Amino acid sequence: MPYFGLIVLIVWVGCLIDVISTEEHQVRNLPKTLWLVVVILLPLVGSVLWLLVGRPHRGALSRPRSSAFPEYERPGRHIAQQTESDEEFLRRCRARAEEQRRVAREQEQRRREQDGGGAM
Repeated sequence: MPYFGLIVLIVWVGCLIDVISTEEHQVRNLPKTLWLVVVILLPLVGSVLWLLVGRPHRGALSRPRSSAFPEYERPGRHIAQQTESDEEFLRRCRARAEEQRRVAREQEQRRREQDGGGAM
């Protein structure tokens, strides 16, 4: 029994780390902050409760998520859904870029004329 306090401390620290690192949507039965308070205030009982009823199921842990936004993980989301509107968008982008280049060339030409005309 002399190591009981050490065992409780190890389990408590492990559960604290587990509660903190678990994503909010995976926590069961109580909100994550409430689980954190329970584990901090009741080290032994809170840790055991977390392990039994609060910790996510194993299936939830085996599927790591890369982001908190599941719509970003949808397969094929980067593929164009409406190719006609994409083509129209690209056509407008090209036209706008060409217009900006034309305006920049005109401004550069006017600047050169002003610099050249003022020097004489």
